Amino acid sequence: MNRKKIAVFCWILLGAGLIVAGCLDSPGTPAVTANTDTVPHSVVTPAASYNVTKDQLVAFVNEAVVYARTNGRERALSEFSNPNGSFFRGQLYIYAYDFNGTTIAHPVNPEKIGVNRLNERDAKGNLFIKDLQDTARNGSGFVEYYYVNPVHNNAVEPKLGYVMKVDDTWWLGSGIYGSLGQSGK
Repeated sequence: MNRKKIAVFCWILLGAGLIVAGCLDSPGTPAVTANTDTVPHSVVTPAASYNVTKDQLVAFVNEAVVYARTNGRERALSEFSNPNGSFFRGQLYIYAYDFNGTTIAHPVNPEKIGVNRLNERDAKGNLFIKDLQDTARNGSGFVEYYYVNPVHNNAVEPKLGYVMKVDDTWWLGSGIYGSLGQSGK
């Protein structure tokens, strides 16, 4: 990508991040658009992956929604399922579900693709996929649940998920370990 395209992409991403961060007057699906079909790697690096803030999490999911809306479902699902793709950055990766609760992209657990997880419970008994889906159905938002953290010897820890609806048929999400009060801004 040339410098001009990178600058335009950064301004679009910054503007979309501001919209998602609370500058909308009404609830619903945030309006996000972009005219790019490539996505540069984020500022999130593996070395900094455990210091991801909520704002960075929101921006990451928003970037993925822009990518999906710009490039179409099939191309986006392929990219989101790729563990070497542009949407796997340190601790952050994108997962995708349809509104029936079926996993349609997952770079860490590809065996879950095609599996309906709507009734799957987290370590505390919460129907976390249903909670994530209900939140996405309303446009976007955060859900806290308890999940095994592979970085900490598979200890069960609170995980903060952020999800956003792509359209009426599917949604995207990502998450960071730590509760709302511990996950940065």
